[in-house]
Amino acid sequence: MGKVFGIPLGVHYTWFIVFALVTLSLATGYFPSRYPDWSLAVTLGIGLLTSLLFFASVLVHELAHSIVALGWGIPVKGITLFIFGGVANIGREPERPLAEFLVAIAGPASSLLLALGFGALWLVGQWLDVATLAGLGFYLATVNLSLALFNLIPGFPLDGGRVFRSVVWALTGDLNRATRWAATTGRVIAVLMIVGGGIMFLMGNWSSGLWLAFIGWFLDNAASQSAQQAWFREALQGYTAGDLASGCQTIDSNMPLDWVVRDYVAPDGESCFVVTDGHQPQGVATLNQIKRVPRQKWGWTPVHQIMTPLSSLKPVGPGEAAYTVLVRMMSEGQSLLPVVDGTRFVGFVRQDKLLRFAQMRYMLVS
Repeated sequence: MGKVFGIPLGVHYTWFIVFALVTLSLATGYFPSRYPDWSLAVTLGIGLLTSLLFFASVLVHELAHSIVALGWGIPVKGITLFIFGGVANIGREPERPLAEFLVAIAGPASSLLLALGFGALWLVGQWLDVATLAGLGFYLATVNLSLALFNLIPGFPLDGGRVFRSVVWALTGDLNRATRWAATTGRVIAVLMIVGGGIMFLMGNWSSGLWLAFIGWFLDNAASQSAQQAWFREALQGYTAGDLASGCQTIDSNMPLDWVVRDYVAPDGESCFVVTDGHQPQGVATLNQIKRVPRQKWGWTPVHQIMTPLSSLKPVGPGEAAYTVLVRMMSEGQSLLPVVDGTRFVGFVRQDKLLRFAQMRYMLVS
């Protein structure tokens, strides 16, 4: 949708659904009940404008996170509006508790400032006796205040959970432990929201109950993923890409897939292949890529048609942290990356091996 401060802005299709629902709710329920003398045209117009300003407020909230992150040298890949409001895709974890705290608190702080601004608009509307201005200002002041307070709940991955994590991180000096504590708190809060939503549903308030339970379910999944990330980070701590790099078998680019599977796939299925034209490496193929091709087409599909060209794989250094490499592979959708030391090719680091190694490490430690 464009860029703000160099940050790409995107809209997920689910946003259009919630935008339509919010607009409809405002135009047919909220404003008519508070201002019954408004005409249908005024109600629809103010409902649409209020909905647009509400999501603009969500965008400001996420931009506040992103701008502070950029100020600390943390890359921001983009901001996406979706069914729950918005999310800023921060490129990596902050390296210091203070950076974590400031990035996290920036969002709620911006929402509080917006609440004050729209509150002032409500007062101006009351003073001038302009009901449309007062109604719009009151709703947006209330919703921005609610947004700030909700996000300050100390459960990961809400902003309050990140603030809580930054405090625990500062006190213990251990990011992994802080993440586990914040994620556990987030899961407890998510379960309470699901239970609360279920009670509301049984008491007759089914729409609010379902929505609260749905948000709780979403938060529980996000908190679980955060805990898993901490688990992987801890398991891979102290290991580098060079430690976990391995070689791949070399095959000709014109070899059909059924020959590759028949003659080169290892018994345990752990196979990757350097595809060459007889002289120079052209790309890399994995068993997972082969499996995406229907089996009946293996006989006449050469491996170069499904390989990943080497030019599209940005190499990593042998000294890069294994967890950092894993995060990059997941974010870029890569199953393996070449490890290069200057001009010397070391091998490939593979996502499946990193995950299995982390799991094995965790089992040994626990």
